[in-house]
Amino acid sequence: MIRLGDLEGAWRLQREIEDRRGGMSGRLEGTCRWLRDADGLRQEEEGVLTMGSGPPLQAHRAYLWRAAGEGLEVFFEDGRPFHALGPGRLTDRHWCDPDTYDVSYDFHAWPLWSQRWRVTGPRKDAVIVSRFQPLG
Repeated sequence: MIRLGDLEGAWRLQREIEDRRGGMSGRLEGTCRWLRDADGLRQEEEGVLTMGSGPPLQAHRAYLWRAAGEGLEVFFEDGRPFHALGPGRLTDRHWCDPDTYDVSYDFHAWPLWSQRWRVTGPRKDAVIVSRFQPLG
């Protein structure tokens, strides 16, 4: 199991998006930085997102990561709980009415690692895979 400090720094981010409901795929290429804040780390993603045949768009998002015992908790930028992981528990579920977000982490090839989301519900049917590797 990784620790909070293991994430600190800059990472290359590659994200593949399969929007099954919309019948299109997409890709995000960018960077992800985990930066110290008062309570843990702030994750900041920046990149270029291309979906289907649409024009490339600049994308940005941020999350808050906190140590929680031997595990980690992830919060939205505004402090709302998102999901958690810990030793022997690399999957979690987030319900965002009316859709369900199931996440699984893979740290087996550390420091290369990935995050896979399966999003289902009446409005969404998607698989989103993000791959991270250290920069520099």
